[in-house]
Amino acid sequence: MSQQTQAADILSAPHVLEYPYRRSVGPVLSRFFTALRERKIVGVETSAGRVLCPPAEADPETGAAVSDRFVEVGPGGVIESWTFVAKPRDKQPLARPFAYALIRLDGADTALLHVVDADPARLRTGARVRPRWRAETVGEIGDIECFELETSR
Repeated sequence: MSQQTQAADILSAPHVLEYPYRRSVGPVLSRFFTALRERKIVGVETSAGRVLCPPAEADPETGAAVSDRFVEVGPGGVIESWTFVAKPRDKQPLARPFAYALIRLDGADTALLHVVDADPARLRTGARVRPRWRAETVGEIGDIECFELETSR
């Protein structure tokens, strides 16, 4: 069998990895996203008094339903861990180098995963950050364009 015949016998098909569906977020996350539209960040309190941000419908430690007590957190917080993206891809949140970070907002007991726009030489665990809001907010996590390092006073 020639190479030309072998190549013609190979089956191929295009493949695009995507998730073309919309998700219903329910009452807890709806409240979180509504607050983002108002440039506020909220968490939800568990029966033990811990504040989850982003909020969840169940306590991750006990599985029990969380209370309906929402509390405003942040807007500032502390980087708990981070990783730097030196060469962002087309669909990443920023077109220039940035970091993904776990950020524990003031008043929260859990960390929120988001983007930090900062020079890697200035990034460190424990650094304080604040959100940079989009000009127009619509009620989605992207309403926080990114977090920025707080300036020393």
